[in-house]
Amino acid sequence: MSLLVKASPRGESIVTVTPESAHWKHVGFEARRVQAGGFTTVNLPTDREGCLVVLTGTVDISVDGRDFKGLGGRASVFDDQSPTAIYAPPGSVYFIRASTDAELAIASAPATGKLHARLIEPASMKRSVRGTGANTRYVCDILPETEPAESLLVVEVLTPAGHSSSYPPHKHDTDALPEESVLEETYYHRIDPPQGFAFQRVYTDSRDIDESMAVGDHDVVMVPRGYHPVVMPHGYRGYYLNVMAGPRREWHFRNDPAHEWMIAR
Repeated sequence: MSLLVKASPRGESIVTVTPESAHWKHVGFEARRVQAGGFTTVNLPTDREGCLVVLTGTVDISVDGRDFKGLGGRASVFDDQSPTAIYAPPGSVYFIRASTDAELAIASAPATGKLHARLIEPASMKRSVRGTGANTRYVCDILPETEPAESLLVVEVLTPAGHSSSYPPHKHDTDALPEESVLEETYYHRIDPPQGFAFQRVYTDSRDIDESMAVGDHDVVMVPRGYHPVVMPHGYRGYYLNVMAGPRREWHFRNDPAHEWMIAR
């Protein structure tokens, strides 16, 4: 089974990953298009929490008896602006009406229903810069482990043209806290300009997984385990939305020792 999930160029559903389709236990992901004036619903299973991210456009959302108006506003995921998101507990239904053409991402993971639905406003999201030189990238923590959720971790990253990201290669597939945690992960990629591509490799120490992919606009890469670096070619900048979840809601990773020299200097 390939780890690359190709996007649909037409229709409401862009791309979908379920625990069943990915052959894992924790992460679910979906991206949708909603035309201006259009309406869609997202039904969370009774055992999975959700984080709906308004990637682009402006929408009104009702969930768990709460109404949220005029959410979003980005024209592009490459805008210098954080997104808006809504967390919801298991069994919730998102009712979404688009004021403009919109793109939505829906992340889900196992939960028992300990938390209530809430708005995650752009101003609450921490933005940071990671790396140096051609390894510089720009991070926005949408739902980090410091904010309430039962399983989900959600973050977006913008990688300039000609830069690497998720680099040096790192992994989080071994229960060895506090050095490393077990987290499944999806990468939802956007490319600017959209005819471009990114390169992503997923590989393990034993090389029982070793897949290198040319990733197009709106494609998803699944990372069940192993290292997973991303590289953007000259002329094309990249964006990805990461969803992570595992047995424990902690992000601890280990760099590939073969490449750690570059940060030890």
